[in-house]
Amino acid sequence: MDSRDEQPETTNSTGGALDRRAELSEFLRSRRARLKPEDVGLSGFGRHRRVPGLRREELAQLAGVSVAYYTRLEQGNGRNVSAEVLDAIARALRLTDAEHAHLTHLAKPKALKKKQVARQQQVRPALRQLLQTMESVPAYVVGRRAEILAWNRMAAALFGDWAEVPPAERNWARLVFLRPEYRELFVDWEQKAIDIVCALRMDAGCHPDDPKLSALVGELSVKSEEFRRLWATHDVKEKSHGVKHLHHPLVGDLALNFESFRLTDGSEQSLVTYHAEPGSPTAESLRLLASWGTDATRAVPSA
Repeated sequence: MDSRDEQPETTNSTGGALDRRAELSEFLRSRRARLKPEDVGLSGFGRHRRVPGLRREELAQLAGVSVAYYTRLEQGNGRNVSAEVLDAIARALRLTDAEHAHLTHLAKPKALKKKQVARQQQVRPALRQLLQTMESVPAYVVGRRAEILAWNRMAAALFGDWAEVPPAERNWARLVFLRPEYRELFVDWEQKAIDIVCALRMDAGCHPDDPKLSALVGELSVKSEEFRRLWATHDVKEKSHGVKHLHHPLVGDLALNFESFRLTDGSEQSLVTYHAEPGSPTAESLRLLASWGTDATRAVPSA
C-alpha cells in the first residue's frame, strides 16, 4: 500500500471558503476515520496501524468499488458518480439518513441560480399571522443559514426580544457563539452549539456556492474557537423534536419540549415551537412569562 494515499490533503477546514470538492473530500475522510475494522467485520491487521479508522482499500472493498475509483471520490471528484455507488459507500460508512443526504448533495449538487441562493428570505403573511395566534406557545420561523425570520410575543419573552437585535445578527449561530447571554440561557450550551453547526453543515452541502453562508462560516471561524472546533468535525444531523433545558433570568430553570416542522413550500424554512408538560413547574413559569410579555426581555442582559 502507498501510505501517501492516507495523508490528509490541505484544505480550508475553518469554512472561510466553501469549496465543494474540499467539503466532499473532508467529509468522506472524517466518516472513514471514525470506523474501526472490527466495526465492519474486518481484521485489524495487527495493532500497529498507521492511520485512524479504515484504510481506503478496506472501505472500497466494503462498498464493492475499486480503490482507484473511491480514491478519486475522496479526493473530491464526484463527477459522474452514480446514485447506486453513493448508496453503497453510504452503507459501508454506516451513514445516517442525514449524512447520506449530505454526501449526495456534495457529490451531485443541484444546479441553482445565484439569485435563487442569495435572495432575501421572506415569511408568508399567513404564517406570520399563525405565529401571533399562538399566544401561550413560544414559536418562531427559522430559515436557511440559521436565520431567525419571524417570532411571536412568547418567543421574545423566552429568548429575548429579537426586534432589538440588528437584522443581520438575528441568526442562531451568531447569537449562540458570539453572545454571552445565550451561553447562560442554554443549560447544555455545547449541545445547542453542536445542533447549530450540524444544521449549517447540511445547508452548506445543499448550497456550497451561497456567498452569505460562506461569509457567516468565515466570520464565526475567526471569532469563535469553539465554532472552528465543531465545524472541523463535519458532523451533520437533523433534529425535529426533543427537550431543551433553559435557565431564564426571570423564571429560572425550564424544561421545554420542542417541535420543528419543516415547511413543504420550497422555502427551506421551519416552524419551531416550545411547550411544557401540562401541570409542570415549567408550565407555570411560561404562564408568568406570558403575563409579562416583552417586559420579560428587560431581565436579559444586553450583549
